[in-house]
Amino acid sequence: MGYQARSAASQIGKLSDFQGFIGTSPAINNVYQMIKNAAPSTATVFVTGESGTGKELCADALHKLSPRSQKPFIAVNCAALQRDILESELFGHVKGAYTGAHSDRKGAVTAADGGTLFLDEICEMDVSLQAKMLRFLQTRQIQKLGDDTLRSADVRIICATNRDPIAEVKSGRFREDLFYRLHVVPIHLPPLRARENDSIVLSSHFLALYGIEDGKEYKGFSSDAEQALAAYDWPGNIRELQNVVRNIVVMQSGDVVELKNLPIKIQYSHNPAVGKLHYNLEQTIKISNSDTVLQPLDAVIRTAIQSAISQFNGNIPRAAAALEVAPSTIYRKMQIWQNDKK
Repeated sequence: MGYQARSAASQIGKLSDFQGFIGTSPAINNVYQMIKNAAPSTATVFVTGESGTGKELCADALHKLSPRSQKPFIAVNCAALQRDILESELFGHVKGAYTGAHSDRKGAVTAADGGTLFLDEICEMDVSLQAKMLRFLQTRQIQKLGDDTLRSADVRIICATNRDPIAEVKSGRFREDLFYRLHVVPIHLPPLRARENDSIVLSSHFLALYGIEDGKEYKGFSSDAEQALAAYDWPGNIRELQNVVRNIVVMQSGDVVELKNLPIKIQYSHNPAVGKLHYNLEQTIKISNSDTVLQPLDAVIRTAIQSAISQFNGNIPRAAAALEVAPSTIYRKMQIWQNDKK
């Protein structure tokens, strides 16, 4: 593709036509279809996927496309709160229920009445609190902390986790009966590495978006840069990609993002060994140029060559190619160092 084929700014609005999702790969299109099919139902949806794949965005899309869209969408992160605080956050409390409870609190379940309750990182919920959640799913009634009154609540539950829920059940960290209550409609969000060229589509979108925010206009990425973006594994998924593009917008002054403007690890994503080598050399040069440690040039060269030879398991021609020197240069240097030992 490349920047000559399109303007990055022109892509905004064209790629985010499904409830904020960006991407055109078969893997993400399958997710779109699953959301469309599941949204009209009242069935509980269990969303799985690695961190940064868009699980809350999926829950929000399910809500917006449902008959409950005009009612509240309430999200609770089960990993962010301790057990007692999470119970109060979910089910509420009455004044004086515990130290610090200075007023009544209705809780997320009541706040979401008629709408959708999204329980993020559900596998982080304490086992004892899981029992109370199971009772609510069975009876659709809640009891505030410090109160004997039962109250009904009509909410649709969507939950999510970046863990393997089956493994959590087998380990005893997650109740099996609660799992089967929640795991009615499963939706798995694929990692970015499994979404073909969506990394390029997403990068172009965020480049245009952040460029507008910072008052810059970009033509896009060069072909070499796009190839590197597509080859990189993106272990942090979309969240990592957003951070990379945001950094580029802050630091890049030109209107085309070239391969050299990408982080080292992405520049050499097609050859991780070379990328690691260049990173090590870059760190060596930084140390050598620092105010606290200054090495002679020959020592820096020696470190670079030894690192390259080690990285390629003693293959000197490959080490030389990575360092962009002739193999004879390395052999000559090695001979000099050998003579120095005599």
